Amino acid sequence: MRTQVGIIGAGPAGLLLSHLLHLRGIESVVLERRSREYVERRVRAGVLEQGTVDTLVEAGVGERLKREGLPHHGIELRYGGAGHRIAFERLVPGRCITVYGQQEVVKDLVAARLAAGGDVRFEVDDVRVHDAATDRPYLTFTGSGGAAHRLDCDVIAGCDGFHGVSRDSIPDGVLTEYRRDYPFAWLGILARVKPSSEELIYARTERGFALHSMRSPEISRFYLQVAPDEDVAAWPDERIWAELRTRLETVPGFALATGEIVEKSVTPMRSFVAEPMQYGRLFLAGDAAHIVPPTGAKGLNLAVADVRVLTEALARFFAGGSTEALDGYSRACLPRVWRAQHFSWWMTTLLHTFDSDDAYARQLQGSHLDYVTSSDAAGTTLAENYVGLPYEESL
Repeated sequence: MRTQVGIIGAGPAGLLLSHLLHLRGIESVVLERRSREYVERRVRAGVLEQGTVDTLVEAGVGERLKREGLPHHGIELRYGGAGHRIAFERLVPGRCITVYGQQEVVKDLVAARLAAGGDVRFEVDDVRVHDAATDRPYLTFTGSGGAAHRLDCDVIAGCDGFHGVSRDSIPDGVLTEYRRDYPFAWLGILARVKPSSEELIYARTERGFALHSMRSPEISRFYLQVAPDEDVAAWPDERIWAELRTRLETVPGFALATGEIVEKSVTPMRSFVAEPMQYGRLFLAGDAAHIVPPTGAKGLNLAVADVRVLTEALARFFAGGSTEALDGYSRACLPRVWRAQHFSWWMTTLLHTFDSDDAYARQLQGSHLDYVTSSDAAGTTLAENYVGLPYEESL
């Protein structure tokens, strides 16, 4: 079996790459370890930058996004008994974020690939990368029926996440890895209840951080800062709602609506970057190359940015054989990756409670929050990073 681009992973990065390549007349095969039902139901990110929305719409997979997505023109920072709105429409005119779940993006992309006759293979196992350093790389895998397969390709795209096989297939000594683990995690809650706010609320309290988000007019998403080794079983529904009230009902007149909790999970907080994002004919995109703490809502959006760069590089390669853009893929992606790393770290340290902080550090944090919420210059820095920096290139 042969194709031009072998793609490992049917998350947003792999599926979008396959679709964008299809629009350029480039063939690909997507290999995914999980079932289609699993990847379409997996709850992950839900905040799309302006550039991500524009990319999906330009690619012809944004109809449902435009119809059902929830545009937001600001967020609220809540601390010290008051709420402070960061107004995107004033600070970064014409740019906003859209709330639309990652699983919905995946559904749209899967439907588009299958409608176009794309080759997306779910429930494959034992995917292995071979000869990535040569101009004839190939993949081996076991299909859903148990048969062994070989996929010859010109290029391999590793879009299989932090725990995938792509990055681990690169020889020791090639990559430099940068990482930071945070001394807390997020308890994520999905609830069948109407959001209590029209926009996201980021709350900093002495008991820890809380986030009020949403997925639709009927579904709310919440996060609580918890210990890194927290057991989700220790959080019955009653305790979750009580803690959310304590951390969010700090502003007069605000009442938190409660309802059925349909999902709970604990997510560790880490920052990670692997450089370079390529080895021979193997190119890493999304979480396979970098992880950010979710405070800045950058993970999915960075994956889309990587895919845009990789699509353009592959289009030039297959059109005329030039490897210049492919050779420069990592250099092109990393400045944006590190900007997102800094912003995500900054938002995390701005809003979370650290056990190691003394009274002096807590006063500094309060002063920083006051500056961000009172200065247009500081507020603009938050706003322009949150909605996403513009792309220099166009598809």
